Amino acid sequence: MRKENIRQWYWHEVCSLIIVMVIELPEFGDVNVLASEADWAWPEALREIFRPRGVNLLVAEQAGDFVNILRQRRVHTTIVDMDNPAGGLSTIKIIRMDYPLMPCIVLASEAPQAILSEALRLDVFSVIGKPVDMQVLREQLNRLFVKRYNSTIFSV
Repeated sequence: MRKENIRQWYWHEVCSLIIVMVIELPEFGDVNVLASEADWAWPEALREIFRPRGVNLLVAEQAGDFVNILRQRRVHTTIVDMDNPAGGLSTIKIIRMDYPLMPCIVLASEAPQAILSEALRLDVFSVIGKPVDMQVLREQLNRLFVKRYNSTIFSV
């Protein structure tokens, strides 16, 4: 093969790869994360992670609110607090009825084997201990978005 042909072939391969990469980029529009309401500084701490990335935080007080918001907005993941008065695993069960594939992250101050087993059965993406280390949460969100949406929106 002549040098000019090799150059053309190489250019064609590089351009094809770039086109494939662009086509495979997820088209999110708005990125929405739905989380449990809390009396502590939780929502503001989440906003500090989300705001620089252009991610919207939606907040739900009760299990029914989760479902109502999921019906009205496109949500990419939920973060459910086990200590929420509505009950964390109950909320996940209600979400799973209508949205069986919705990625869920659970926060728990205590995670006995029974809770971990139920979370596994409900196909929870991750269980994070409380108090929440925001770096661990960001890493889990990054892992989830790379795996589920092929997006590095939560990478460093």
